[in-house]
Amino acid sequence: MEKTTPTPPSAPQAVLFDAYGTLFDVYSVALLAEQLFPGHGQEISVLWRDKQIEYTRLVTTSKRGPNRESVYQPFWELTRAALVYAIKKIITHAALTGTSGTFDAHVSQIEQLLNQYHHLSAYPENHELLRALKARGIVTGILSNGDPAMLAVAVKSAGLGDLLDHVISVDSIRKFKTHPDAYALGEKACGLPARNIAFVSSNSWDALAATWYGYQTLWVNRSNAPFEELGTQPTRTGTSLRDMLSFFDPSAQ
Repeated sequence: MEKTTPTPPSAPQAVLFDAYGTLFDVYSVALLAEQLFPGHGQEISVLWRDKQIEYTRLVTTSKRGPNRESVYQPFWELTRAALVYAIKKIITHAALTGTSGTFDAHVSQIEQLLNQYHHLSAYPENHELLRALKARGIVTGILSNGDPAMLAVAVKSAGLGDLLDHVISVDSIRKFKTHPDAYALGEKACGLPARNIAFVSSNSWDALAATWYGYQTLWVNRSNAPFEELGTQPTRTGTSLRDMLSFFDPSAQ
């Protein structure tokens, strides 16, 4: 029997980006965290992020009480809760055996870090790539766990407003990625089926779930990490957002 080669997907008509970790560097808070908590900045930023994502999954998959009430909280509230947890685990526990005081002494530092999170550093290739996509007539947007207010601040702070057609928040459905309903928001906003949309994320779990949903996907692997071991690979893997252009021109870098 003659073997056939699967037809490659056509070039996407729209490109949606994850925001936190993909367009905005969630670990850029480590510098301020280090200034506020010397010797612990990187550790705080990593645990903060890990706990933030853990909380999104927890509130999406859980219900409370016999009436199965929603335990959903907006992303900003989960971000705050995750930071408090990280500081309690890393700083307060150590402080209780040292001389740094108790958790109540760190309220000011928490507010400073949360303010910094509103203005995360944007990756330098953002503008170049978005301008290149707009020049090709490609619809662009964000599909994010972030709630509308925090996304609006981040987009404005990074100067991306004129380069995005859509800023889509899962807050409208009260379910976080990786729930399929979250990815469905991209199809609805763009008016296109998932197969005609590319989804870009630097989070491997996000790229995997979007691939399962049916998007063409680019995993931006900036840290040379392995992909998830669940039997599915993203459409493409790159090291920079610029690799999105390879969907349109295989020779593009």
